[in-house]
Amino acid sequence: MLAAPIPSYDRERLAALREMLILDTPPEERFDKVVQFAAHEFDVPIALISLIDENRQWFKARVGLDACETGRDISFCGHAILQPDIFVIPDSRADQRFADNPLVTGAPHVIFYAGAPLSMPSGFVIGTLCLIDHKPRKLDATELAIFASLRDLLVEELANREEASDE
Repeated sequence: MLAAPIPSYDRERLAALREMLILDTPPEERFDKVVQFAAHEFDVPIALISLIDENRQWFKARVGLDACETGRDISFCGHAILQPDIFVIPDSRADQRFADNPLVTGAPHVIFYAGAPLSMPSGFVIGTLCLIDHKPRKLDATELAIFASLRDLLVEELANREEASDE
């Protein structure tokens, strides 16, 4: 397993995330609806809004997963936030970065992963909207476009939430 590298700008990224005052907040229906829609639209058992903190990924909204967080060092999302666009792992068992990851070899058995980076107006990526399946799969061009649109709507909603908390 290869943990995602920590970017040189991570201190500033974490400050931007913490300024949003969203970590460890109660569930919010608007975000729960996004992951419910994503799970249904893409026919996956798990959909998450994952925010990448210093040592953990914390789930603001989740479908199909009981855990509310996991370690950043084993997270797929830690890799996804470093990508310019949607990060897709069709079969994690065939990818040396993830094949022996405890999230692959044990519950929740992450075989397919797609993570859309949540790039905020601050310019920092705070986390991902992600899809997880227990079997290998791919996203076609239409699915990637829909996933990107859903991510964009989520970023707008997160920005609106942040603006409302500033008032």
